[in-house]
Amino acid sequence: MTASAYAAHLAQLNVATLRFPLDDPRMAPFVDMLDTVNAAADDTPGFVWRLVEDGAADATALRPAGEDVIVNLTVWETQEALWNFTYRSEHLDVIRRRREWFERHVEAHLVLWWVPAGHIPTTGEALDRLADLRAHGPSARAFTFATACSAAEAGFGSRPAADVRTAAAGRG
Repeated sequence: MTASAYAAHLAQLNVATLRFPLDDPRMAPFVDMLDTVNAAADDTPGFVWRLVEDGAADATALRPAGEDVIVNLTVWETQEALWNFTYRSEHLDVIRRRREWFERHVEAHLVLWWVPAGHIPTTGEALDRLADLRAHGPSARAFTFATACSAAEAGFGSRPAADVRTAAAGRG
């Protein structure tokens, strides 16, 4: 996990239902992109953390949402940092080709929520947020890029952590 000056970080869960097993030749282009895309995430300014299976380079073998569902769970300093990675990096190639590898979801498959800086969300927590979004729609507890909520709206200060500490001490 990288150090951060922010009081809150943005957690992100994306679930994808596989059209074929990961070892199927039709999935090879996706599997071949994983290392490059994960390295791009790790190198993106504002990246904090991503879920990785113990002893592996990614989380594709973890299946907390079902045997045919892969999860991507990450933490970012800001929504802008996540947006830049998602839509302005090698990751965009995966989005463009997603229909080759993943089933179309009829309900929300992406959820965002704010966490205290330094908190690492569990897959259980993340799946609870996704269930909340699916059941109740967007809120400060669970939202999407299109229905964004600021850290302040979610009950976190909007300033970097150092500024929050200074203000709390009466010096801000």
